[in-house]
Amino acid sequence: MIMKIRTFLLAASAALALAACGGPSGYDRAEMAESMAAPPPAPVMSEQAYDGAPMKQAVGGEAPADAAVQQYIAYSHSLGLRLPVAAIEPVMQGHIAACSAAGPAKCIVTNSYLNAWSEDESSGSLNIRATPDWIESFLSGVDAEAEQVKGEVTSRQTTAEDLTVTIIDTDARLHAQEALQRRIENLLENRPGDLGELLETERELARVNGEIDSLKSSMKALMQRVNMSQLSVSYETKRNPVSSGALSPLGDAFGGFFYNLSSALAAVITAFAVGLPWLILLGVFLWLWLKIIWPRIRRKKT
Repeated sequence: MIMKIRTFLLAASAALALAACGGPSGYDRAEMAESMAAPPPAPVMSEQAYDGAPMKQAVGGEAPADAAVQQYIAYSHSLGLRLPVAAIEPVMQGHIAACSAAGPAKCIVTNSYLNAWSEDESSGSLNIRATPDWIESFLSGVDAEAEQVKGEVTSRQTTAEDLTVTIIDTDARLHAQEALQRRIENLLENRPGDLGELLETERELARVNGEIDSLKSSMKALMQRVNMSQLSVSYETKRNPVSSGALSPLGDAFGGFFYNLSSALAAVITAFAVGLPWLILLGVFLWLWLKIIWPRIRRKKT
């Protein structure tokens, strides 16, 4: 009896139930449809990640007894520092060194840059992904560090994104695909069929395997966002009112005095050269008006 692969996949649970009970190998399509049952709902995600590593809670502490109320929160922190120009690079390098010393399991530098605009002005930025404990320790000591180099903390911000629904939904889809994978594998092992059915079943198994790999990657990415928070630190220059940079506009003005003067004179000469023909035409018109046209108008009136 030739049956399409879609019937095999939809009736997988019925086939496994009959095989487990020692039922006959030949049953018709109607019996399969009647015995077909939907896969059981996937359980709530356990604390074990799919690569075998334990999944940490977003808010710390032990997991609650009821896993359904467990929350998965992804935190993002931003910090602004205003420091003397000479302290920006050392402080930034110290933060990078502290992250590197913690190891990639606790802290990873994802991006950093430093711009030195002049000897009196520079800026920088540092992006870090780290565990909540490491970030909490870092933020607790940043005020004293800024004060030590005569700087200040200009801004702090923390945002939270609730990923609970997304993670649980992804986990449920993954469990459902894994259950379907087991059914298809059992179907390939225990049920005979022609070559076309076997090839179609293997193609469906390959599709399910690809979906499982994709869901596992999504789950790992989501859990990394929960287990390792994002921290962005920006560094800006704290200007010194008596520094050479504070007087640079005045020096630039004196240095460009003759250049600005010559530019102004050049502009006047250019304007005069452009307006001279129009002045000549205006003078000719006034002469004609006063010498010829206006006297005739007066004679006509008298």
